[in-house]
Amino acid sequence: MLDWCEPLEKVKAEGISFGKVACLARCAGAEVEAFRTSETTVDLFRQFVKRCSSSDNCHLVSSYHRAAFKQTGTGHFSPIGGYHAGSDMVLILDVARFKYPPHWVPLTLLWEAMDTVDKTTGQRRGFMLISRPKRDSRLLYTLSCKNEGWVDVVKYLMDDVPHLLRSEDVKDINGILSILLASPPPGFGKFIQWVAEVKREQDGGIGISEEEKQRLAIREELLKQVQDAGFFKYIVNFLSSTSCCGRVPVFGGSGNLHEIAASICRQGAEILSGNSGTSGCSCGHETCVKCMKTDGHKTGMVLSATIVKGKNEEKVNMLVPQSLMELCCGAPDPNNCSSTRPVGSNILTALLLTLPPETWYSIKDEKLREEVQSLVSMDNLPAMLQEQVLHLRRQLYHLKKCQENMLDEILPAPCS
Repeated sequence: MLDWCEPLEKVKAEGISFGKVACLARCAGAEVEAFRTSETTVDLFRQFVKRCSSSDNCHLVSSYHRAAFKQTGTGHFSPIGGYHAGSDMVLILDVARFKYPPHWVPLTLLWEAMDTVDKTTGQRRGFMLISRPKRDSRLLYTLSCKNEGWVDVVKYLMDDVPHLLRSEDVKDINGILSILLASPPPGFGKFIQWVAEVKREQDGGIGISEEEKQRLAIREELLKQVQDAGFFKYIVNFLSSTSCCGRVPVFGGSGNLHEIAASICRQGAEILSGNSGTSGCSCGHETCVKCMKTDGHKTGMVLSATIVKGKNEEKVNMLVPQSLMELCCGAPDPNNCSSTRPVGSNILTALLLTLPPETWYSIKDEKLREEVQSLVSMDNLPAMLQEQVLHLRRQLYHLKKCQENMLDEILPAPCS
């Protein structure tokens, strides 16, 4: 799940830097506030420790050098599990429990251990606050680094596309789409993915809570906002034209929704059971599709699958917005899932809205440049879609820094 900013085998051999851990958390969707000791004070650190120690949402992760505690090893990461005000001590939940069980240390000594320089980056260590994002239930898309070639995709979007727009005499939006999709790198179609919600099936069969129905309704509305975006109609027409057939990557997966759901449910079952990434073969088959309603309106579908691994079986459900189901299937009939073009239209729309605003500055034709800037302007997008675009843009921004190996520099916030 965490093989993004660095290959895990490299992390095992060499460790991972402060900046890349922060990037990894951000790319996984968490809210992250990262502080090097050179950017804050011990008193502010103490306030953050107190706040996170009394919260079930805020988690403080410390990056420190073990030598300050006379421990074996060098640079290390561990979360802080508690604070004792009377003695001004913090509880380190050492992740290397085979070496050191949870232990109390003076807060000032931990500060000294963090206020050391990582020789690999030349930067000071520090701490980061990690929390669940408030916008979590509104997300419909996320960027994925699970497929090989994501580094090339990031470079293509951030560097090559602006250069191509600058070098070509583009006259209309179809021309822009032709350039963008003419020769994308491998993995381009899988770079942006749906956010899938998978849960264990409870006793009594398929069913979802009111809160889950509301989340489906939010995603349903967000999908509608994507389809109402000005770029969407241009993309639909372009992908439907005969001129692009056979050379445009398929977005969102090449299988039908049933196959995609079975794969996602299989991954979800492994994560829920704590066996993600372990050896062994698991397989799944779909058992049921059920329509769910909120306030009398269809808002989503529940695709239920039975996952078999060895002698064990587990039933899991995947929650899908109703409109997304219809896009995949071309009709509300869940047994008719063949077309992926409509899915590609909404995913590609989200991806184009995600590109940094300066991407479009290099369009030579002034009228076209102004039209495109109006289509992608945050001021012209509904609030919910703005949140989605900003989330994807933050991910793209941090992946770019990861690709350039610049995560350990002090970086400004991504442009909105």
